[in-house]
Amino acid sequence: MLTLRKGRYIARIAKTDADREAAQRLRVLAFRGAGGRNGGQTGGRTGGRIAGIAGGLDTDHFDADCVHVLVEDQQDGALVCCFRLLHLGSGAEIGRSYSAQFYELSALADFEGPMVEMGRFCIHPDRRDGDILRIAWGAMTAYVDAEGVEMLFGCASFHGTEARHYYDAFALLRDRHLAPKRWLPRVKAPSVFRFASRLRRKPDMKAAQAAMPPLLRTYLLMGGWVSDHAVIDDDMGTLHVFTGLEIRAVPPARARLLRGVAG
Repeated sequence: MLTLRKGRYIARIAKTDADREAAQRLRVLAFRGAGGRNGGQTGGRTGGRIAGIAGGLDTDHFDADCVHVLVEDQQDGALVCCFRLLHLGSGAEIGRSYSAQFYELSALADFEGPMVEMGRFCIHPDRRDGDILRIAWGAMTAYVDAEGVEMLFGCASFHGTEARHYYDAFALLRDRHLAPKRWLPRVKAPSVFRFASRLRRKPDMKAAQAAMPPLLRTYLLMGGWVSDHAVIDDDMGTLHVFTGLEIRAVPPARARLLRGVAG
């Protein structure tokens, strides 16, 4: 059972219904509350079209099939971060994923190794400590190593549905971070922004980095790639891109840093 302590924080797998409900309450606060939509990850985000809020909980039918990871502050016991993991034996099971609701992922059906979808990633909107994201990725690294995972994927979100606010970020994704053609997701959702084909501008690097959600930025630093279009989710008030990371592509120096946290 994964348990990781670093500084004032502890990361652990949810064991009880109360643990899972605490995560579902944090998801409401982060994604739907006054401080919400913090650039997290849906499914690598929250709810979308099939999620529900009942009794102050953000829930959907994927929760029952997922491992839920909690990051808590050992000083005050507060839940400061959570995410869920859906384990797939190979790409042949990609249709079971949350992301498959929004993206046509048949190209990934040929991926032979174990995969994990990271979803519902969120940090408490009142917490700004960078160590929270670091221990979350340390916990993810420990899980990936223990389970022999070969690909990590999800949907990384931008706040709001106005693509024009993120043109530089999307131009950078187009120029440097598009998925390999063999894995490239195709359009499925009814409302999308096709940034790879529509944008003609060169990215302003400073503006692009400033607009990039922290979780997506971390994926990209590790060698991650994205779809060539963003899904416009009016229900959640976000744009999101499919994000994939082949574990073998993680730069050795970055892998050592992550395993240093995970160890």
